Amino acid sequence: MGLLTEGTPLSWEETKKYADHVRRHGIRQFIALHDGLKDRKNDGLKWGEEIEYILVHFDDANRRARVALRAVDILPKLMQAEKEAAMNGDEHPSLPSLWRPEYAAYMVEGTPGQPYGSEPSDWSEVEANMRARRKEVQALLPEGEAVLSISAFPRTGCSDFTFPPSVPTPKDGISRSLWFPDAAIFPDHPRFSTLNRNAVRRSGQRALINLPLFKDERTPSPFHEDFSALGDEGEAKAAAKDDHIYMDAMGFGTGCCCLQVTFQASDLEEARLLYDELLVLCPLMLSLTSAAPIFRGMLSDHDCRWEVISCASDDRTAEEKGLQPLKNDRYRIPKSRYDSVDCYISPLSEQYNDTELLVDEDLLKVMLDAGIDRQLARHVAHLFIRDPLSLFAEQVNQDDEHGTDHFENLQSTNWQTMRFKPPPPNSSIGWRVEFRPMETQLTDFENAAFSVFIVLLTRVILTYKLNLLIPLSKVDENMQQAMKRDSAKEGRFYFRKDILTGPTTRPFYEKWFGLGKHEYTKMSLNDIFNGVENEFPGLIPLVEDYLKDLHLDVHTSCTLHRYLRFISLKASGELQTTASWMRDFVRSHPDYKQDSVVSEEINYDLMKTCQKIGNEEIQEPKLSTQHEVMRKNSKGEGVKQIFCL
Repeated sequence: MGLLTEGTPLSWEETKKYADHVRRHGIRQFIALHDGLKDRKNDGLKWGEEIEYILVHFDDANRRARVALRAVDILPKLMQAEKEAAMNGDEHPSLPSLWRPEYAAYMVEGTPGQPYGSEPSDWSEVEANMRARRKEVQALLPEGEAVLSISAFPRTGCSDFTFPPSVPTPKDGISRSLWFPDAAIFPDHPRFSTLNRNAVRRSGQRALINLPLFKDERTPSPFHEDFSALGDEGEAKAAAKDDHIYMDAMGFGTGCCCLQVTFQASDLEEARLLYDELLVLCPLMLSLTSAAPIFRGMLSDHDCRWEVISCASDDRTAEEKGLQPLKNDRYRIPKSRYDSVDCYISPLSEQYNDTELLVDEDLLKVMLDAGIDRQLARHVAHLFIRDPLSLFAEQVNQDDEHGTDHFENLQSTNWQTMRFKPPPPNSSIGWRVEFRPMETQLTDFENAAFSVFIVLLTRVILTYKLNLLIPLSKVDENMQQAMKRDSAKEGRFYFRKDILTGPTTRPFYEKWFGLGKHEYTKMSLNDIFNGVENEFPGLIPLVEDYLKDLHLDVHTSCTLHRYLRFISLKASGELQTTASWMRDFVRSHPDYKQDSVVSEEINYDLMKTCQKIGNEEIQEPKLSTQHEVMRKNSKGEGVKQIFCL
């Protein structure tokens, strides 16, 4: 969730006038924040995860599933306890969960009410908290509606995909989309509609998304759509590519859901180190958690939401994309503001920054003159090549020594795979990093497993001083590989061969130290996560070895064993990704016509099955190792038991 400042939103024309003002003062705010907190030390590990959910309305009589525009009704109830605590002066209430709005009126975002700590027992509490959150939302929904942890609703943009029904307005309004109605944007916070409206105004066109279509036996070839009946006046016709799923609204991307994890580091330098090391893992975890193979009611040839949301959030002009000579804009910008990271930020990583980094040179000089080191200053100066997309009248003039809204305005609208997060002013919160690429999974077990695994990797990186760094250009290549169909099983990714930084007293690692003269090679996810005998140790064996020294209680040990086994089987391909399972579900459905189309009936059955899996009513052994049976307790009652495998 980005900055949720409230106020009177300015138009794009007004916002544009203040762009330099926001950038200048945002840098001053960052310098003041950095200078005041750069020497902060010895913060303990605190961390949290956030899950975005989709609300679904089921019409069982007609076998239809639609997104339920219900967030505006249930969020006030979900947030009531927090609001009451704030009114009573309690800024840090002890609540089981916290809730926030998201872009779409059919989405809600939930986090634990308090950060998890550094105790191993905290790792075994995550799944229960996620399960409680799911129940909390479900209890507020009317009969026939459900909360699902799916990454993308398969028929977003199809005719009548919302409940209540709503109509797109391609000639006016916020999105000006042929398919995505403005009513599907969350209405009770101005951030979302303002971001969308101003992105369209800034770029001079609707969002432009072309996702490769999965070509089945009876899919027309070439696949080509006629948009004239929808009110297209030529823009969609010119933008759409043959054999692609064309989409034209921010909501196709920002209406998707993800799983994110944020960690507090002990100090500034540890935060920078973790940012860089985890950056390398982003494409791998995107591939392993891939869960979005269907868009606009058609099977895609990609498995993830990432490309869709990157294009959907792209506010670059034709000049910035290099399609026209620079005249009115400052730069040619190679990527969307929602994309993979463009630079390592620790001084130790500088040699791996092998891609050109576009920076605001004037703002870079201001930071260098203020004593901020070059690596960190270049990172911030790169973020600040962008214009602010939203600005509130009440927030134009700020106290740069004590406020950070201008800095956060641009920081929070650079949506990259990792986010480096300075402490908020006047807060007990320390330097943090946010791991952002993962897709939402169907069950709380899966979401907890992936969240905890990332936390465990941070402990292993710091304890064993792992070096995962590879040239940034190879990370970008890995991102492209991660989006492809079945990349988790079939893809090969650049990864460092020698991840140990020096000799160790632990004999387990000696045979892997100093392997070969080439730093990196291509490996499968199975090799990277599970290891290769006498060639590469594997991330999961390293985590398992780390856990041996922690003297875990039986419950925590069992929980972590289940999570690591699950991820190991995902990486080996013995378990399917959610995307692969969904594609197989569609292609094996009796109503499927081998034409790439996911019909109302297929979508209904898929969403119903996802609901049952998420609620633990049924198990899908192709997806998870979480097997459940019913046993009788001493009172003769049915008791659900989950076994470690």
